Amino acid sequence: MISIYTDGACSGNPGIGGWGVVILSDDIKPIFLSGGENSTTNNRMELLAAINAIKYFKEKKELQIFTDSKYLKDGIESWIHKWKKNGWKTSNNKPVKNKDLWTKLDEEINKHIIKWNWVKGHANNEHNEKADSLARKYIEENN
Repeated sequence: MISIYTDGACSGNPGIGGWGVVILSDDIKPIFLSGGENSTTNNRMELLAAINAIKYFKEKKELQIFTDSKYLKDGIESWIHKWKKNGWKTSNNKPVKNKDLWTKLDEEINKHIIKWNWVKGHANNEHNEKADSLARKYIEENN
């Protein structure tokens, strides 16, 4: 199985943001992906990290994604089903924030078999820390 660690970061919220991805598998060397945007939020960067990680794979794969974002994990495993039923409205009848990215993520996950895992951020998890450093590197280089 392929393990993926994703993270997003932002300097200001909104502000310049970066995302980072670490892809691990027994049959390949680690793969590092990163990017960012100039005016964004931390939650958007968390979503873009996951989207870009999944899009990396062109053929159907079993993926295990590790994130320190409860927003991402809860959103894709639970909230999104209610949002779609409610016409992309929250339980408070407000428009879902980041709908554009949630719909992209929803489209991408349907191409693969994915298990979502939450990891505590900044808790010395080597791969989570690397994903975070990739996200922060984008911010430092573009700030």
